[in-house]
Amino acid sequence: MSVKDRREESMAAPGIEVQPHELSIVIPVLDEAAGVVEHLQALQGLRAQGVELVVVDGGSRDDTVALAAPLADRVEQAGRGRGRQMNAGARCARGRVLLFLHADTRLPADALPAVRQAIGEASPWGRFDVRIVDGPAALAMVAWAMNLRSRLTGIATGDQAMFCTRAAFDRAGGFPEIPLMEDIVLSRRLRAIARPACLRTRVETSGRRWARHGVVRTVLTMWWLRLRFWLGASPEALARAYGYAPR
Repeated sequence: MSVKDRREESMAAPGIEVQPHELSIVIPVLDEAAGVVEHLQALQGLRAQGVELVVVDGGSRDDTVALAAPLADRVEQAGRGRGRQMNAGARCARGRVLLFLHADTRLPADALPAVRQAIGEASPWGRFDVRIVDGPAALAMVAWAMNLRSRLTGIATGDQAMFCTRAAFDRAGGFPEIPLMEDIVLSRRLRAIARPACLRTRVETSGRRWARHGVVRTVLTMWWLRLRFWLGASPEALARAYGYAPR
């Protein structure tokens, strides 16, 4: 159900040739009232260049929807769960290229030309390198390892702001609507189509979950979850075992 669909035409910044809705940014949110305004305000420069912002709420109990509405082209409602929310956003988005952005991740200023060049020259999909901010110094090594692993394996995570053409997204079947690992599964499907464009340009993501639970504990938990997943454990069983709520 659409809550908001404000703009019919996008405005291009002087000197920049941008087709209306060339790129749609899909942002799943849940109870993000504390930070959603700052997050969306940081994207208004891209919006002025013709980028469509689609916010998909998963049932927030705070003021997330009301706060997001003036700063997005569309605010949609969907069942809770990042995979489900991002699929809903992709369905209503108008862009030829889709970029999936977590609510605690910030795009660089040159995101639009970086994505355009990658899609035009390299691959129908890709991801950014990531920098983890607002946390212990050890997170720099965590980010380095994430970027290297992704570059070697062709598997991206949601923190790296995955992007793809709509055609590739549809061919891959979209995100699986599972409690976790939706980004890993979609990466596998997209990798079967083509290797990703692994951009050196960095997004910044919050280190709050590492700070909350401890860097070592969080990293070990994430790796253990992924190992069990690769060995065949279902995402639903992993979510139950580790108390992960759908996000």
